[in-house]
Amino acid sequence: MSLEKSERPWGSYEVLGEFPNYKVKTICVKPGGRLSYQRHAKRAEHWFIVAGNPEVTVDGEIRNIGPGDSVQFAIGVLHRIANPGTTDVIFVEVQTGTYFGEDDIERVEDDYGR
Repeated sequence: MSLEKSERPWGSYEVLGEFPNYKVKTICVKPGGRLSYQRHAKRAEHWFIVAGNPEVTVDGEIRNIGPGDSVQFAIGVLHRIANPGTTDVIFVEVQTGTYFGEDDIERVEDDYGR
């Protein structure tokens, strides 16, 4: 059973575990969807791609990756994941740090006006 599920304009996420110094989510990005270009003040993230072939942007560098690949970035690093494909992109996100609230998101660019 998940702790939290949320639908978003780009897809959805589900919280699998939340602890004092880390949080684990599974995230699904629909075809054509992409998350905001963002950074966090209190957490770092590690993404492990399970399905699909996303385009990942980390501090302005764009790469195409696939299942089995992973990406990590430190606190304060700009990042984004997009799904240019025709099937869902699914990845596991492990957050580490001191705070994991959704209000620790500084959006630099957002397709959905948030």
